Amino acid sequence: MKMDVLLGLQWGDEGKGKIVDFLATKYNLVARFQGGPNAGHTLEFDGIKHVLHQIPSGIFRKDIENIIGNGVVLDPLIFKKEVEALDKFNLDVFNNLFISKKTQLILPTHRLLDAAYEESKGKKKIGSTLKGIGPTYQDKIARLGLRVGDVLADNFKEKYQKLVDTHIEILERYNATPDLEQLNKDFFEAIDFLKKFQLVESEYKINNALKDGSKVLAEGAQGSLLDVDFGSYPYVTSSNTTTPGACSGLGVAPNKIGEVFGIFKAYCTRVGGGPFPTELFDDDGAAMQKEGNEFGATTGRPRRCGWLDLPALKYAIMINGVTQLFMMKADVLNIFENIKVCTHYKRADGTVTDIFPFEIVDEEITPIYKELKGWHCSLDTAGGFDNLPAELIDYVNYLEEELSTPINIVSVGPDRTETIIRNGVLEA
Repeated sequence: MKMDVLLGLQWGDEGKGKIVDFLATKYNLVARFQGGPNAGHTLEFDGIKHVLHQIPSGIFRKDIENIIGNGVVLDPLIFKKEVEALDKFNLDVFNNLFISKKTQLILPTHRLLDAAYEESKGKKKIGSTLKGIGPTYQDKIARLGLRVGDVLADNFKEKYQKLVDTHIEILERYNATPDLEQLNKDFFEAIDFLKKFQLVESEYKINNALKDGSKVLAEGAQGSLLDVDFGSYPYVTSSNTTTPGACSGLGVAPNKIGEVFGIFKAYCTRVGGGPFPTELFDDDGAAMQKEGNEFGATTGRPRRCGWLDLPALKYAIMINGVTQLFMMKADVLNIFENIKVCTHYKRADGTVTDIFPFEIVDEEITPIYKELKGWHCSLDTAGGFDNLPAELIDYVNYLEEELSTPINIVSVGPDRTETIIRNGVLEA
């Protein structure tokens, strides 16, 4: 058996949480492979809206095991609050949720460092969520970090204090002198809570599950255009959000990867700084933001909105090896009589290209658009894909041809039920 991968193809917020929840019944195990509490995966069902930050989105399905993988960075305080928020759903989280011993821990001082670093950038801020993600990954690469397995050691508090002392020295250079007494108290209470869970060598659990014929889904966070290597650097996250990140973030070999599900919105959004060629600053952008309720699930910040960007989407499909596409939030475009799609970029020197260039961060890029007729009506899931408005069917067919990849799901609303499987078949 091979592991399927589900990830975002834009700048995050594509709707991954809904799709993982929707597909979860096809799987025995769902595993998060990177990111941390900077992610916000929104799920909506039975009239209830819930946002997950660190816990895999399969947690609401009672017969599915969930793993927080080694590529994730985990904040014990946020994790504790997140688990407690699940109490009302009567879920068996202590039996169905496993945490890799190799998962890196976010310390309170990591969050303080994050704020200090971001503040020091002035006008060049990258738009960090200030959750301590970057500094935690920095410590991981510098071989200074603490991991979940360390909480079981007798000298964990000594290890913790040694790293905190290092952080304090850095903070003092930024004229920050934090009072850590309450932060430390809350942190260690959260550590005691964390110890109640099954802390495991998750790479063995996942590979043994595959060997035994179980179906595994790897869940990514953020989006491909925020990948630390292939995104719009330096306006990126601190981990590999692409398919190879699933291998390193879970301990699964590349030849064990099966389907790669790429999630994209029918338009584009971005939170924070960084290039966004199709960003709209007019009434269309404001209407898109309002209709899509485009505010960050983690930060609450308004999302920048724009038309679909094909050069960026083709790039993300290529570097991920996407085998199936899922288009989200088609219903947000219901309000438009006409829809635009960026097909090429015009660069500063006048040349036209359909690639996602290295210079996109520093160079002014002008999008070249193709205009399509919109459906301009509400959508009904009854009858499936063939009963959708002809203009929406044309939009999907046009994108599928341009992207050379099948679009097998079209989402027309936030609820589980508002999900159309194209042709009635999803091979996974």
